[in-house]
Amino acid sequence: MRITPGIMFRGIRGRMLLSYLLLIVVTLIAISISFILILNTRPAPTSATLQGLAVTAITVDPLGVVAQEADRAGGPLRQLGVLRELLATLTSDLTAVAAERDVRIFILRLPNREIVFDSGSRLTGAAPFAGTINTYSIPAEFQRGQYAQVNALGGSFIEDGIEWLYIAVDSLQMRTDTYYVAFADERPRQTLQAALADFGTEVFPLLIQSALVSLVIAFGLATVISRSIARPMQNMAQAAGQIAEGKLDQRVPVEGTIEMKDMGAAFNRMVDQLRDEQRSQQDFLANVSHDLKTPLTSIQGYSQAIVDGAAPNPVRAAQIIYDEAARLNRMVVELTDLARLQAGRMSMQLTALDLGQLATAVGQRLAIMAQEKRIRLTIDAPPMPPISGDGDRMDQVITNLVSNAIKYTPEGGSVLVRAAQANGGVLVEVHDSGIGIDPEQLPRIFERFYQVDKARGPRRGTGLGLAIVQEIVTAHGGTIAVNSEGKGRGSTFTLWLPSPQVSTIMRRR
Repeated sequence: MRITPGIMFRGIRGRMLLSYLLLIVVTLIAISISFILILNTRPAPTSATLQGLAVTAITVDPLGVVAQEADRAGGPLRQLGVLRELLATLTSDLTAVAAERDVRIFILRLPNREIVFDSGSRLTGAAPFAGTINTYSIPAEFQRGQYAQVNALGGSFIEDGIEWLYIAVDSLQMRTDTYYVAFADERPRQTLQAALADFGTEVFPLLIQSALVSLVIAFGLATVISRSIARPMQNMAQAAGQIAEGKLDQRVPVEGTIEMKDMGAAFNRMVDQLRDEQRSQQDFLANVSHDLKTPLTSIQGYSQAIVDGAAPNPVRAAQIIYDEAARLNRMVVELTDLARLQAGRMSMQLTALDLGQLATAVGQRLAIMAQEKRIRLTIDAPPMPPISGDGDRMDQVITNLVSNAIKYTPEGGSVLVRAAQANGGVLVEVHDSGIGIDPEQLPRIFERFYQVDKARGPRRGTGLGLAIVQEIVTAHGGTIAVNSEGKGRGSTFTLWLPSPQVSTIMRRR
């Protein structure tokens, strides 16, 4: 398979490699600019300036000029009583030499650091010389003849914010004082052109080598990291394609980075939910198709019998038609209510409700149903702090829970409805001694269309009641849960709704 550059950089590996390359390029550019700025702002090296001053000091021989003037004055230089008077006569000559060599010449008297002459006319005065004084070794390639073993003085001084470098080679001893003739020049500053030249000859080749090495490392890292990221995503894409074809048994391995593991686990949970949903819908379609077929068959049969005049009891036949139609209508209404609740389009008329009174009223209304099955129905629901809720919907919730408890409790059993305050709200428990629920069925009890009792018959429900109950409770900001120890051991449904009044009392306490 031929991969074009455009397709390559659409994948994770190509984009990661491209991002690494961009990062390398940006880093190298930043390093290059930093190097140029550093080279441009740093002072230039002193070695070249000091070497130039050393060459000038060796070739000028200033003491020879002084000796000639001493001969003209009538005697050897060391026999003169006042050296300063002789040096004063050399001002014009030393100034001319300084101008000719484009350097600055001054005479330094040690050890008291006195400047007796300065061609720049700035250092002379009462103040001692404030610069540094160090020994300086003349490079071997510049030494020759009598200077082959001579070590000069060297150093620097600051004048008007400018750093000066100097070299002093010749010296003259007069009693306890020593006179040095020094040659000075400004320390050069690094120019941008010189910085670019230094960068091009010294730093740029190193950056190119670093870029090549970084490119190889980036390619390797992009390959390894992208593989660890792309493999789980490719597996997920393949599994998603299989799921789109209806194969809900697909799973992806939970591997890779933390994010990839979380995505894989979430994907598997989604598949489990889709499978459960599909199974629920398949069960629902099978159940509804039967439940629709039975009443429709009854309606059609009894209607035809009435039309043909073959019904022995037309009133009884009409009653059966009416009951079956009512059952179909109830199923449609429940489906419509569930759809509206899940879409958030069900309007709620919120008022202050006493769940204790509401549970008592529901129990009294269903007492006849319990008596018919000889079931002991107990209501323990004293007045409770009010909650904010829709009275009709909450009546629907409690009625569904209590009627289910009576429905699934055999004759001679018991049902207990209890209300109490708990956790800043009101708790309503519906406990029965009925058929119970298998632990495997508990997680699915609130699913749409799911029914614990699989038996078919005219009294069979739609499997939507508990799903509607959960949606109503959730819309009120509450919770509902179910607990059962297994088949034949009863069930307990626990409803909790927040009460602003209880929360306020608890905060005060």
